[in-house]
Amino acid sequence: MFLLKKFIKQNDFAGKHVTLAVEDSYKRLLAPSLENKLRNNLKAQADAEAIAVFSENLRELLLASPLGEKRLMALDPGFRTGAKLVCLDGQGKLFHYTIIYPTYGGEKLHQAGDTLCRLCETYKLEAIAIGNGTAGRETEAFVRGLSLSPDIIITMVNESGASIYSASDAAREEFPDLDVTVRGAISIGRRLQDPLAELVKIDPKSIGVGQYQHDVDQSELKKSLDDVVVSCVNSVGVEVNTASVRLLTFVSGLGPTLAKNIVQYRQENGPFAERKQLKKVPRLGPKAYEQCAGFLRVRGLKNPLDSSGVHPERYDLVKQMAKDLNCSVSELIQNETTRGKINLKQYLSDSVGLPTLNDIMAELAKPGRDPRKAFIVFQFTEGVNTIEDLYPEMRLPGIVTNVTRFGAFVDIGVHQDGLIHISQLADRFVKDPAKIVKIGQQLMVRVLEIDVPRKRIALSLKKSRVMS
Repeated sequence: MFLLKKFIKQNDFAGKHVTLAVEDSYKRLLAPSLENKLRNNLKAQADAEAIAVFSENLRELLLASPLGEKRLMALDPGFRTGAKLVCLDGQGKLFHYTIIYPTYGGEKLHQAGDTLCRLCETYKLEAIAIGNGTAGRETEAFVRGLSLSPDIIITMVNESGASIYSASDAAREEFPDLDVTVRGAISIGRRLQDPLAELVKIDPKSIGVGQYQHDVDQSELKKSLDDVVVSCVNSVGVEVNTASVRLLTFVSGLGPTLAKNIVQYRQENGPFAERKQLKKVPRLGPKAYEQCAGFLRVRGLKNPLDSSGVHPERYDLVKQMAKDLNCSVSELIQNETTRGKINLKQYLSDSVGLPTLNDIMAELAKPGRDPRKAFIVFQFTEGVNTIEDLYPEMRLPGIVTNVTRFGAFVDIGVHQDGLIHISQLADRFVKDPAKIVKIGQQLMVRVLEIDVPRKRIALSLKKSRVMS
């Protein structure tokens, strides 16, 4: 109608021909073109939204609480093939591996219990990680039924993507002589020790924390996810004496070649004693050192600044602060009162501004401290192992496994995640579920509905109930 009003000036013979031309051009040319452009714009907006959700979920997963450097046992459960068992030291190095059959019953059940208890004693294990896949809850019940020390932490670990890693080139290079099932169990154990260090080895799209990842622009998705990984790695920092090649690759200023050179230098010359020793790594020049040094940690050695986020080029500044206060750098770090006496304006210069000085003070207050939250042991409700064990209004603990724009999925230990719809996330209007829940968050949820044939579980976080 707009085009007709614009181009048809009079209702004569010529005007009728122009009318036909306008109608034909719109129907055959303009309308399809406008529709395609609109579809492309909507697709781009949808892709951006899906990628943003994926990236946000990935960040929460990578920054999950680490258990830390504890000796542990990891179990990759299975019914028919048994549970693959590995024992790891505090740095994730393999001590021992075997297979036990905790779900078979009879003699094999007793053998499994004896083996597990013996290994806990032999290697002085402090924790047991159990994959949450097939036979996970049954294996957990078996382990908790043993007479183990109450000091041993027993917890389930999300094993999404572990099979992808175990068959990858990185796993083959790291464990060339081990079976893929053993590699998967090692990955489960290391995820408990340090989720970030282990998950960076896996393609983020294989971890399962997004939606429609195969439908969106793959180049934009990869760029966004890589940016998230780099951001997380650099915000936490990397212990240079234990980091894998894959983890070092994501440190600013490094790449695959320099990461391999660092690990090779460490293997040939022993652990790094100080940061400046990185300058001896082949092909790691001044520019790369300047970019990466602040994100690499060398812990437990004579210079406390080497384990902090303070860049080496600012060491002299910190030493001057300590000298002006007539104390050592260690005393400056340990004593908050002493740090409070520092007049930052005194150290302003053309190369050092107030934001830099504030960052330095923040690092001195927490040198080498992991910014991630402290690890909290989680346990599913005993006796609730399948969807048939659920009933409406039942309350039970769960862990958020995925967050979408329409709600959040929660693992409640029945091999089928339940959905908390956005309308059930709070007793108020919720626009963005990510503002209420995060991946890895522990919740106490209420069961609303169970659809056993379709394997669907509706959950709620609402405290109040609407009476019909």
